[in-house]
Amino acid sequence: MSTLRSYYYKLPASLRLIGRKIYYSPLDFYEGLTGKRSKNEPKKGDIYVGRSDFLSHGIRQANILKKYIDLKSTDHVLDIGCGIGRTAVPLTEILIDGSYDGFDTVEKGIKWCQKNIRKKHPHFRFKFFPIHNDLYNSYSRKAESFTFLYGKNMFDKVFLFSVFTHMQVIEIRRYLHEINRVMKNEGLCLSTFFLYDDTNKGEEDGTMNFPHVYNGYKLMNDKVTSANIAISVSLLNEMVADAGLTIVKIKEGYWRKNVKKEDADEFQDIVVLKKI
Repeated sequence: MSTLRSYYYKLPASLRLIGRKIYYSPLDFYEGLTGKRSKNEPKKGDIYVGRSDFLSHGIRQANILKKYIDLKSTDHVLDIGCGIGRTAVPLTEILIDGSYDGFDTVEKGIKWCQKNIRKKHPHFRFKFFPIHNDLYNSYSRKAESFTFLYGKNMFDKVFLFSVFTHMQVIEIRRYLHEINRVMKNEGLCLSTFFLYDDTNKGEEDGTMNFPHVYNGYKLMNDKVTSANIAISVSLLNEMVADAGLTIVKIKEGYWRKNVKKEDADEFQDIVVLKKI
């Protein structure tokens, strides 16, 4: 774990978003002064997940959705953990005849999306749900018992970028069951994980390390359990089957030391699920 990341995790959840805003404030001031920030891009200090390459990263994720789950202009999609609209922005040019729903646990991201995306694209809808995550907040509502506020069989496609990597096992189980419920038969879900095989004894470790080992999963930080989590392939298979889903593809990410960036599509491991 990098020194900067270590200090970031030591901050209380209420101060982490403020800390990131302070860190990027000089660059945000410069971009605002020079007009170099795109109208479709939030301030870097307000981007609370991922790196600061907001637009290019969003386009890359949209291309991943087209490549792995055959995203079409007519699809009705659900973006779980939509953040501050990184993927939604490029999808406004793809989902012309379909629809988009996204939700997140950080309210300021939803407010930015409602102001900057929904006003121009009314078929894009964003919801804020105050769900507990010790990386971002201290809400009392638990993800392990959360029911998505969407009806059964509503969505052709569901996706989650860097969401299951910040959830506990019991929460992942719940979300997999909810994905099954809201997704249409034969629907596809693209998600990302940090995966490992117990028989490899940690050989996948690369730029991310998970020193705290438990039964079927590893944590980067045992004081902030949602900081980053790695899941064993065997546990993933069991959870997916229990939720009535099946894995149709796994594409390893370049977080692994044995995977070159040019050979991967995403930093984390891509997992494509299908409702059976």
